Amino acid sequence: MQFHARLVRSITSFSSASTPTATATTLQEIAATRKGLAKVVLKKGKTQIFRDGSPMVYSGAVDRIIGKPPPKTGDIVLVADGLEKPIGWGLYNSVSMFCVRLMQLEEEATRDLNCALDMEKLLESRFDAALELRRSVGLPSADTNVYRLINSEGDRLSGLIIDVFGDVAVVASSAAWVEQYKSEIEFHIGRIKDVKHIKWRPSIDILKEEGLEISHQIDSDSSVLSEVKVMENGICYNVSLEGQKTGFYADQRENRHLISLISKGQKVLDICCYSGGFALNAVKGGADYVIGIDSSSPALELAKENILLNNLDPAKISFLRKDATEFMKEAASRHEVWDLVILDPPKLAPRRKVLQNASGMYRNLNSLAMKITKRGGLLMTCSCSGAITQSGMFLRILQGAASMAGRKITILRRGGAGCDHPIDPSYPEAKMIAVLRV
Repeated sequence: MQFHARLVRSITSFSSASTPTATATTLQEIAATRKGLAKVVLKKGKTQIFRDGSPMVYSGAVDRIIGKPPPKTGDIVLVADGLEKPIGWGLYNSVSMFCVRLMQLEEEATRDLNCALDMEKLLESRFDAALELRRSVGLPSADTNVYRLINSEGDRLSGLIIDVFGDVAVVASSAAWVEQYKSEIEFHIGRIKDVKHIKWRPSIDILKEEGLEISHQIDSDSSVLSEVKVMENGICYNVSLEGQKTGFYADQRENRHLISLISKGQKVLDICCYSGGFALNAVKGGADYVIGIDSSSPALELAKENILLNNLDPAKISFLRKDATEFMKEAASRHEVWDLVILDPPKLAPRRKVLQNASGMYRNLNSLAMKITKRGGLLMTCSCSGAITQSGMFLRILQGAASMAGRKITILRRGGAGCDHPIDPSYPEAKMIAVLRV
């Protein structure tokens, strides 16, 4: 694709950005040189959580905003404690419940004055750090060309996710600032070796809460295809760029590999299988027979394509369109069991306010999964709900599920996503995996 226009625009933007004065040594001093820079002052007792690194400054933590005229969505603002001493800077949003996304803390800005109050230069620095991290953990590699390049808060760019699928980068945007800096983001993606196309996938409902109305997204790269072929741990996949999330769950790479190591000679069930990632790994690992269950016809079409793509024996693997709960209830009524069961349901608790109901749904699903796991067999169960992870409820949910199923469980392994999905400990939205003996 052509990145020339983005390059020109970005270089112009970079060169026009003001730079710290030679004498400025603190964020406060740099801010003093910026005419019209507003200051968001936090309430007493609300500062520490943001000093500790939480990037989302919610409206309820704000005491007052100093600035005339008041800041607009997308403006760079200082964030200060109750004494008006800056603790960092970020991007303002006049509509969102998160009125500021902190981009850099005061001590960071002091160490790196070049990026202080300069979003373009900060983007460059954060992209460089993200690329170096992925290279250091061996991504991409000869047998894996699908990975996460930017993991939102984990890479200090809250609201931005970028997955790389071979020569395509898929951008998931969930913050107004991401849309504002689209050309700069695409410029930095264009610096990545082998990436030739960009697919932009805005989270329309979330962006509406950010004050943006995006009814239809037109990609600036018209040459990008709707499907792309990728490789992960030597297994090939057709990925739909119109599919769930960014199109492929790169966060399950290491867990899929684990399944390939423990499936030999096993009868395996993959519930909520999507495009067949766990099921394919089970067959590659020598499973006797594997069945994948999902309610999505497009996902199962991909899964069936992936059988052919990897030259797998169709007598050893099949996929069935069925509701997960309905399938497990019917299997339990027939006393049918599997040696190894994988349960990877969709996010059931997107927000804390639905946590109680979601915990009940997770408990019921896991109880059914345990009932159809052979006694002494293995269950790999997953939760991608950040609210569940943050609450620490996941293991208690599994204990409750075991009690309902009349089983005693032991935890063999706890895990999560790979190293290309870094987590900010102050904002631990992450996948939780448990491998249980049931």
